[in-house]
Amino acid sequence: MHGPPLIGWLLVALCAATGGYCLLQMRGEPPGPGRRIAGAEALMGWGMAVMAVPSAVLDPRPWGPPAFAAVFAVAAVRALLPVPRGMGLPGHRLHHTVGALAMVYMALAMMVGTTGGHHHTGGMTPGRMAGGVPLLTGVLLVYFAVYVVRSGLRLVPMTDGAVDGAVDGVGAGPPGAGWSRRPELRHACRLSMGIGMFAMLLAL
Repeated sequence: MHGPPLIGWLLVALCAATGGYCLLQMRGEPPGPGRRIAGAEALMGWGMAVMAVPSAVLDPRPWGPPAFAAVFAVAAVRALLPVPRGMGLPGHRLHHTVGALAMVYMALAMMVGTTGGHHHTGGMTPGRMAGGVPLLTGVLLVYFAVYVVRSGLRLVPMTDGAVDGAVDGVGAGPPGAGWSRRPELRHACRLSMGIGMFAMLLAL
């Protein structure tokens, strides 16, 4: 990713931590829709972490962008495949599809980025300019901005319940649920990935 290296490394840390938590969550889930969703989110988090590495440290071209595009194109198609009743909410599967397609778009933008004669500051490789279609980038920015705001609003009552539960001596989430399956942590991870996606699109 081009842009200030500090921002890139912060995104790497955020997305890698989110992907790691999703992997732990997947291990704690029984076979079924919960494990499948956690696996998709782990793939998204780690993919974003790798893509966010400053290009001054790791420039994945020419092999990286096609690999990213292929992996997340498969993930987008998989999210759209018909599933048995109850295997995940349609809206959540649609969001996974949008996220995977956004990753494909960013990978293609990296691959077809034009060459220019200007030297840019930050982590961008000198002589290379960012790709991307401004209108499509703007639409995706609006989508993820709305998603982040909605996720944040949904998270507030969950964290309030967690605080109340801690005061009363009862943890948040269903009785007996481990920390890797707490609903407020799941939503916090999805919020983090939404913020990361917004920042990466903004730097495109």
